[in-house]
Amino acid sequence: MRLPELGRTAFVEIRAHKVRSALTCLSLAIGVAAVLYTLSQTQGMAARYAKFIELSGPGRIRIERKQNYVSRGLSKGLTWEDAVALRKNFPELYMVSPVVRRWGTRVRIGDFKEDNILAWGVTEEWARRDWVYETQGRFINKTDVDSAARTCVIIQPGGWVKKPWWAKYFTVTPLDKFLKQRSVVGKQLQIEDHLFTIVGVITEPPRDRDPRWFSEGYGGKGTVLVPITTYQDTLGRRWGRRGGSEYVDTIHVDTGDTASVGIYLNRVGMLLKSRHRGEKDIEVKDYRDVIQGAMKRMRDRAMSILVIGIVAVLASGIGIMNVTLATIFSRIREIGIRRALGATRLDIIAQFVVEATALGAIGGLVGTGLGWLLVDKLAPDPEFMAPMGAVSVAWALLIALGTGFFFSLYPAWQASRLDPVESLRYE
Repeated sequence: MRLPELGRTAFVEIRAHKVRSALTCLSLAIGVAAVLYTLSQTQGMAARYAKFIELSGPGRIRIERKQNYVSRGLSKGLTWEDAVALRKNFPELYMVSPVVRRWGTRVRIGDFKEDNILAWGVTEEWARRDWVYETQGRFINKTDVDSAARTCVIIQPGGWVKKPWWAKYFTVTPLDKFLKQRSVVGKQLQIEDHLFTIVGVITEPPRDRDPRWFSEGYGGKGTVLVPITTYQDTLGRRWGRRGGSEYVDTIHVDTGDTASVGIYLNRVGMLLKSRHRGEKDIEVKDYRDVIQGAMKRMRDRAMSILVIGIVAVLASGIGIMNVTLATIFSRIREIGIRRALGATRLDIIAQFVVEATALGAIGGLVGTGLGWLLVDKLAPDPEFMAPMGAVSVAWALLIALGTGFFFSLYPAWQASRLDPVESLRYE
C-alpha cells in the first residue's frame, strides 16, 4: 500500500472514532504546549539575563543589611558613611550608589494628593547603571547631593506595548494620569511637610520591553527620587529607624569589569567589617548571584511545567498504544484479508504506524496552537517569554510525531505477527 493511500486510510479511521481520537490528541496537545511554553520561557530568561548583565554592569556588587540580624549595639547598621568610606578608600570604583526607600509617603502637587508614594533617597551615581529612562528636565546631580537641595525627580511608569489580558485588572495610578495631562517640571511638590522643586520626570520603558530583570524604581502609587542627603535631613529623621537619618537600605557598587569582582568582594567586605566593629550585620553579594537566584526560581517553575508536559506526552503515548491495540483487535479479520491478498508484515506495520503518527501530527498541531496562545496571550510574565521560533515549533512537532511513531511500533508489530488463516476465521 502506498503512502497516500495509507494516509487516507489513517484519517478515515480517525474520523470513524472521533471521541477516542480527540481525547488522545488532547493529551498530546497539552504536552506539546507545555514543552513550547518551557522552551519560550527558558530562551526568554537567558536573553533577558544577558541583556540585564550588560545593562547593570559587569562588575556589580550589592551590599545590604542582613535580615533578622540582632545587633550587639556595636554597629549603626548600613549607613551613608559606609558609602562615603567606600568611595574614599576605593576611588577607582565606577559606581558607589547608596539608596534608601520609604513607603507610604504623602505627596501633593497643586490639587493632586496621594498618600502612598514610594520615596527614594539617591545620589547622582544612581543613574550610572540600569538607565533605561526617557527624561524631561534633568536628573539629580552632585551639587544637589552636596548641598542637600530640595529637588526631586518623578518616575513615570511606561505602560505596555502589547498589553496582556490580565493587565486590564490593574488600573492606571492617579499620579500617572496626572503626569500625562500636564508638564510638572519646575513646579513645586510637597513631600510630607517639605517643599521640593521638580527638576525632572523620567519615564520607564514599556514593561514588556524593559530590559531590566526587575524594576527597582517604581512601586506603590508612584515613585519620587530626592537627593539622599536631603532625604536624611527631612524624611529620614521623621522615619526614625535604627541608625538614625544616616541609615540606607542598599549600596550598589560597580567595579567596572567582571575580573575584579572577586577582589572587591573581599576588600569591600573587610572595610565594612572593620567599620561595623566585627558585627556581621550586612551581606556583600555578587549581583549576578542575586539575579541568578531569581532566574533559578523562574527556571524551577518552568521545569515544573515541563514535567507536566512530559507526563502528558507519556500519557498520550500510552493512549496511542491503547488506541492502536483496540483498533487492531477490531480489525483482525481485515488484517487477515489483506495478508491473504498479498500484504507483507511490513505493510501491516506501516498501516498502523501511519495511523498513530497521524494522531501524533494532529495532536502536535493543536499543541502548537495552544502553546502559541499560552506564550503570546496568557503568560503571567510576558516580558520573560521569547517569541515562539521555527526551531521550537519544529522540536514540538517532532516530539508529537515521535510519540505517535514510537508508541505504535509494538502494537503494529503484534498485528503483523497474526496468523492470516486464524485472522480470516475471526468473528
